[in-house]
Amino acid sequence: MTVQTDSQVELGAELREIAAGIVKQATARGASAAEAVVRDGSEFSTVVRLGEVETLKESGSRAAGLRVFMGQRAASTYTSDLSREGLEQMLSSALSLARVTSEDPYGGLPASSDLGSISGDLDLYYEDVYSLSSAERIEYARRAERAALESDSRITNSEGGSFDAATGSKVLANSLGFVGEYRRSYCSVSAVPIAQSEGGAMQRDYWYSVARTLKKLEAPEQVGRIAAQRTLRRLGARKMPTARVPIVFDSQVSRSLIEHIFEGANGDAVYRSASFLAGKLGQKVAGENVTIVDDGTMVGGFGSSPFDAEGVPTRRTVVVERGVLSSYLLNTYTAKKLGLRTTGNAARGLAGTPGIGAGNFFLQPGSKSPQEIISGIDNGLYVTEFLGFGVNLVTGDFSRGASGLWIRNGELAFPVEEITVAGNLRDMFTNISEIGNDLEFRGSVAAPTLRIDGMTVAGE
Repeated sequence: MTVQTDSQVELGAELREIAAGIVKQATARGASAAEAVVRDGSEFSTVVRLGEVETLKESGSRAAGLRVFMGQRAASTYTSDLSREGLEQMLSSALSLARVTSEDPYGGLPASSDLGSISGDLDLYYEDVYSLSSAERIEYARRAERAALESDSRITNSEGGSFDAATGSKVLANSLGFVGEYRRSYCSVSAVPIAQSEGGAMQRDYWYSVARTLKKLEAPEQVGRIAAQRTLRRLGARKMPTARVPIVFDSQVSRSLIEHIFEGANGDAVYRSASFLAGKLGQKVAGENVTIVDDGTMVGGFGSSPFDAEGVPTRRTVVVERGVLSSYLLNTYTAKKLGLRTTGNAARGLAGTPGIGAGNFFLQPGSKSPQEIISGIDNGLYVTEFLGFGVNLVTGDFSRGASGLWIRNGELAFPVEEITVAGNLRDMFTNISEIGNDLEFRGSVAAPTLRIDGMTVAGE
């Protein structure tokens, strides 16, 4: 259970007072509805390269945003000046803009009955991410890089080791009486070593750890060693002839594939008919072994929060259940457009209308280990990195540069590069033949190792 200090209680009270005051003034001066968000945060970031500090940033910020409605007209503004004068200028600008914008019958705040905040401690905030001195934080980055450099004589250079930490508080208030707040913390350590072969060819790779608390952060030495291992296995990469073979995507890469389901189920894309999943609700869009969930209520989750950017409680939404598209992800606006109800997925910055954001979006794991999946393939590709962009969300056409390792007789045989993997998202998700048991969250989107059949590997 996270315990608040007196200073944190005072900060929360101050932010609540500012947010509620902005809303009260907006409605008193003619707005039919108003919504305000106030944020306070601190951030630290450093990169150490070859043992020397290359970049160092430490900052604090406070800002507020306001969205007002004049009937069916709306406008939003924001400011980083929380003085009385700064807030007055933000308020006046928003009200002036709202009087001249176009009407939109789908705009507005959520229904009062949709507002609320989930109860209980989501375990999102730890003070210890800021418990280290600046020198100790820099040493975290240095230790990660040093471990990578000392792992093997072929590790000859580095793009650096890094350490980041951040904390933040957010308050949201609207004219329907909702006032909610939460805090988050974050820390990470990473290393990006460079290896050189006897022939002079160089390869780079990376590894990282991210957590809400220092206690759950992997040791910098462990991060550095894994980064070195991932880099060394890329030495001697070769090109391959074009082939149609099974492809295994490691968990870091399969995560980006699952993100395409999020993009396709995004209410904004759906109502614009700009998604390969538009009109597919209730239809089969993947294999029966595929279940994809968005859950903003997971304790300690990187995408968790007690309410979304409109004050609607977050929830667990099954997006794809046993291959069938069972829900889109919606905010109030897109839900109205589609004749549905919000799923509590509103997301936005300080200004602008809400978009759609993921909670903790993931593919449910299977039972096989990555090694068991690989061992079942005589000839195929293990993808460890995507390069560039090549996805048409409307048609589902997929083509991306990639690198990885060739699978031969159930083993990782040698590294490959300068290849392209191509297919169509509909076929790819239907042809997922194996799902690994290695689901691990290193962000708000996660997926285990995947095997997909029927794709083309384009090479020489």
